[in-house]
Amino acid sequence: MILRLPGVYRPQHDTSLLADALLFEHLTARSRVLDLCTGTGALAVAASAAGAGHVVAVDISRRACANARLNGILNGTLIDSRRGDLTEAVHGELFDLVISNPPYVPALADDLPTAGIERAWDAGKDGRALIDRIAATVHEVLVPGGTLLLLQSVLCGVDKTEAILEEHGMAVEISARKYIPFGPVMRERRTMLEARGLITTGQEIEQLVIIRATKSRPSPNSM
Repeated sequence: MILRLPGVYRPQHDTSLLADALLFEHLTARSRVLDLCTGTGALAVAASAAGAGHVVAVDISRRACANARLNGILNGTLIDSRRGDLTEAVHGELFDLVISNPPYVPALADDLPTAGIERAWDAGKDGRALIDRIAATVHEVLVPGGTLLLLQSVLCGVDKTEAILEEHGMAVEISARKYIPFGPVMRERRTMLEARGLITTGQEIEQLVIIRATKSRPSPNSM
């Protein structure tokens, strides 16, 4: 059971897609998992249910952090919920798996909202404000051989995400794809998205992908 507090992003198709992907990861009582942009904590709870021994959930929203902690309690697991700005909240710590369903909807402006529910989806004009930062820093919090599961829309440029991850020594693949109908926010912004050439006229669906990236292990000769 996942409870959503008012003002927190409601788990939707993207959350379910990542939760399903978690089932293919080998998680044990020794596994440390980091959930960035946790929202309700649904993915943090899913990671715990999949076998992870320690799960840290990070969000910039105080209400989301409280929500994640509450959902951990409701589901009989301890979620280490922290308010912070992405990986800055876990500086110096290492994880076996990082999962993230960050905001990725193209917005009217590059300035990110500092309050309100819009923080759950607004991600700058190109939708990459948080994706770029996660892709550029996640290697710092992964153990060698550790994995990132990152969800985004193809509207935001999957190739760029892959390139950033590869620049930081990550081996990248697309592990899942799913077409979903536009939600209320995307429908509201259809005219803007068409004008920017991000969607075609009359388009009503978008493709979500999960990027799976693995941090390289040191070669035996380098040890």
